[in-house]
Amino acid sequence: MADTTGAVEVAGAADGPGGRPADGLGGRPADWPDAVFAERSRFVEGVRAYGLIAMMWLRSTMAYRASFAMMAFGNFAATAFDFVSILLMFSHVDRLGGYTLPEIALLYGVAGTAFGLADLLLGSMDRLGARVRDGTLDTLLVRPVPVLAQVAADQFALRRLGRVIQGVLVLGYALVALDIEWTPLKVAMMPMMLLSGAAVFGALFVAGAAFQFVAQDASQVQNAFTYGGNTLLQYPPSVFAKDLVRGVTFVVPLAFVNWLPALYVLGRDYPLDLPVWVAFLPPVVAVLCWLPAGLGWRSGLRAYRSTGS
Repeated sequence: MADTTGAVEVAGAADGPGGRPADGLGGRPADWPDAVFAERSRFVEGVRAYGLIAMMWLRSTMAYRASFAMMAFGNFAATAFDFVSILLMFSHVDRLGGYTLPEIALLYGVAGTAFGLADLLLGSMDRLGARVRDGTLDTLLVRPVPVLAQVAADQFALRRLGRVIQGVLVLGYALVALDIEWTPLKVAMMPMMLLSGAAVFGALFVAGAAFQFVAQDASQVQNAFTYGGNTLLQYPPSVFAKDLVRGVTFVVPLAFVNWLPALYVLGRDYPLDLPVWVAFLPPVVAVLCWLPAGLGWRSGLRAYRSTGS
């Protein structure tokens, strides 16, 4: 019988993951360009580093469980006041801008949950300006870990989960109270709205942090688009001027977080007489938001100069 061991070894060395040809660089498929492989490796490295840093802060937080519980409840209660103010409005009116309470609760729940997820994962980005001013950003630059992952996971605060829970509860109330003719497409749009909305808000967090490389005292400018955008989206577009609605549709596309897809679910007319198919664009808009945000972050990081102190 012929010895096939050598042939098996050669075949195994020539094949990458899944039987694809590899070029010897960690099992990478031979048809992958170097730039694509480098970006993929850097992304995986960043996600892993983010997870490790977040777990470190999580263990630190759980060392004081009572304190964590009180802070999480405080975060939940503070964000709940936004919806309480809406309830107070509806104690005097039946509709707000032509929308009932359950319909506004749907807008509120989607925006609040999507923003809460982005705030939980990337809310620490607004501290970048302080790091640039006091020079502590230098310590992140010398570590063999992507700076974005370090800044995003810095002081990871699980207490922000209270905002997510509050948004989910309001969303649950809306889905129970509304009489929606559900279709498979409408059902699929619910998780799509939450994930795409979180991605849009996440891009705003990164873009705002990139701006702080230039204007180091600009965290409130960032908050105007993130926290302010969340507050804006809690109300229907019919209560705002058309110029503002155009701005959050075509300039800073916050309308794709909840207004446009949620109005499709509710069966309502879109603002600005937009076509029906725009309700299905949130994933595309999220990707388009991340492209300039990522480029802005890289440009700001390259242009950064140490304080020298």
